[in-house]
Amino acid sequence: MVEATTTGTVRSNDGTTIAYERSGTGPAVIMVDAAGGFREMGPLRSLATHLVDEFTVLTYDRRGRGLSTDTLPYAPQREVEDLEALIRAAGGSAALYGFSSGAVLALLAAAGGLSVTRLAVLEPPFEQSEQSTDEPDLAAEIVELVAAGRRGDAMLHFQRSIGVPAEFIDGMRQGPGWPALEALAHTLVYDLTLLTALPVEALRTLTIPTLVLDSDQSDARLRGWAQGVAETLPAGRHRTLPGQWHGVPDDMLAPVLAEHFAGRAD
Repeated sequence: MVEATTTGTVRSNDGTTIAYERSGTGPAVIMVDAAGGFREMGPLRSLATHLVDEFTVLTYDRRGRGLSTDTLPYAPQREVEDLEALIRAAGGSAALYGFSSGAVLALLAAAGGLSVTRLAVLEPPFEQSEQSTDEPDLAAEIVELVAAGRRGDAMLHFQRSIGVPAEFIDGMRQGPGWPALEALAHTLVYDLTLLTALPVEALRTLTIPTLVLDSDQSDARLRGWAQGVAETLPAGRHRTLPGQWHGVPDDMLAPVLAEHFAGRAD
């Protein structure tokens, strides 16, 4: 019998309160959201419902989002400490599933020595080649727009800059969740900071079994990043699933995650 969903909070090292919910029974799996995502908005709560027959699944609001609080100044290590607190609440060890920038955070946490049993990541935006110094400083531009009170413009600028298709952006702007996305615009800088916090060398020494996924409908850049991460990890495995741009439907994704987390694909 699947246990009822319960909610709770943990206190991170710097005093930040991290809100989470737990459902299911079995080994623990913690889900790490992408930029702009939290429990009330994004794909992870729905995905969790497909895993609760076999796993205890924790979804949470990353700091500065939803019901979680925030403490400045931001640093990627603080988000790693948030996950450390959640792992303690989950029983001392857990598998991690991360989506997009949340995938980079999951990799960073595992590389940092947290008690992570297995990893699965969907399209981590991790560029291993040298970045051009001529490229605009997107984080600084977001900070400037938010400081000017232009949160909607900040969210639009972020989405366009990272290559979100125009039809996806239009759908979000016309949807009921757009005001909530605008409210989270300042946290986009957190995600951009995360992307530069993980050294390539950390991937080369990360021996946790890791499944790196991408969608067959994503662009070449996203798919190339996923394949590159899988090839760099000593225990990495790459798989492409049917989906849409930067996403895979729950009914396609959940069985693959369950197989990996249970060790049936080894």
